[in-house]
Amino acid sequence: MSERLLVTGGAGFIGSNFVRHILQTRPDVSVVNFDKLTYSGNLENLADMAGDSRYEFVRGDIADAEAVQGAMQRGFDAVINFAAETHVDRSIEDAAPFLRTNVMGTQVLLDAARRRPVKVFIQISTDEVYGSAGPNESFDEKRILDPRSPYSASKAAADHLVNAYAETYHLPVIILRCTNNYGAYQFPEKLIPLMIANAVEDKPVPVYGDGLHERDWLYVEDYCRAIACVLERGKPGDLYNVSSGSPTPNLVVVKTILKLLGKPESLIKFVTDRPGHDRRYSLDSSRLRKALGWKPEVSFEEGIRRTVAWYNSNAAWLVHARSGEYRNYYERHYTRREQTFAAPRST
Repeated sequence: MSERLLVTGGAGFIGSNFVRHILQTRPDVSVVNFDKLTYSGNLENLADMAGDSRYEFVRGDIADAEAVQGAMQRGFDAVINFAAETHVDRSIEDAAPFLRTNVMGTQVLLDAARRRPVKVFIQISTDEVYGSAGPNESFDEKRILDPRSPYSASKAAADHLVNAYAETYHLPVIILRCTNNYGAYQFPEKLIPLMIANAVEDKPVPVYGDGLHERDWLYVEDYCRAIACVLERGKPGDLYNVSSGSPTPNLVVVKTILKLLGKPESLIKFVTDRPGHDRRYSLDSSRLRKALGWKPEVSFEEGIRRTVAWYNSNAAWLVHARSGEYRNYYERHYTRREQTFAAPRST
C-alpha cells in the first residue's frame, strides 16, 4: 500500500537528503515538501527530484495555521517535521525566530495532525537538548534535558510539546534526537561546508576557542536511513537517539578537510569562542540499534572524503548558496497558484 508523507522543511539540508532517499528507496511513497524557504531553504537541493510525479513542493510556514491546515486537507499517513531554525549563532543574536518556528510551528503542526489524524508524527530533534557531555560520557534517552542556547531551548520545548500531545490527545508520535550531520547540500554557514568553501578559496578557516569541542559527526545518508527505518518499523511513543558513536574534535575535522584539499594548516585561524558553546556532545544510540537493527554504515573518514568530493564537484551549488542566487530558483521554476494551498502570511 502506498504511503503519503508530509515532510516539513524538506528544502533544508537534512530534509532534502531525506526526501531524495525515501523517493529513491521506496517506490510506494509520495512526498509533499512543505517549506517556508527561509535563508537556508534551498530548492536547488532537490532540482533532480522536481520531475518525479511522486514529489510536490508547497511553499508554506509551519507557524501559519491556515497554510498548514490547507496542506493537511489532502490527507497523509505521516508527518515528518524537519522544519526548524537551527544555527546556534543566529539564535544568540535573535531568539525570536527560533521560538516562532521551533515552538509555535511545532504546536501548529501537532494541532493539524490531531484534527486530520496521521499514523505517525515524527519530530526531528537534536542532541543539543541534553546539554554538554562530560569526558567519556554518552547520554541515553533517559537523560534529563539541559539545553544551553536559545536554539537548543526551543528544540527542547518542542520535544515537550510533542510528548504532551501524545499524552493529552493520544497523538502517535516518535522523537529522534541526532548528533551533528554532515554531507551534501549543507548550508555553508555550518562548520564543514564553511571550512571547505574557505579553504578552496585559500581564505582563513575560523575555529572557535581551542578547537577541541567534540561533536559526534554522522553522515547524513546514515541519518536518512535511520529515519526511514523508524518510519517503517517504529512504534508510537518511541524516542531514539541517533549517533555514530565516535565524537571527534572540531580541530581534527578541520585539519582532515585541509589535508583532503591539499591546503596548509596555516589557514586555520582561532577566533574568540561563542557564548554558551557546549564542550562535547555524545549520544548512546544502542536503543535504536537493538530495537530496529539500524547502525551507521559510513565511517567519518569515508563520509568526509565523500563530502569534500561532492562540494568540489558541485562548485555552482556552493557559489549560488553563498551568493544568494539560489533564492531565485523558486520564482524561475514554480508559480504560487500551483504550489500554494493557502497563501503564507509571511515569507
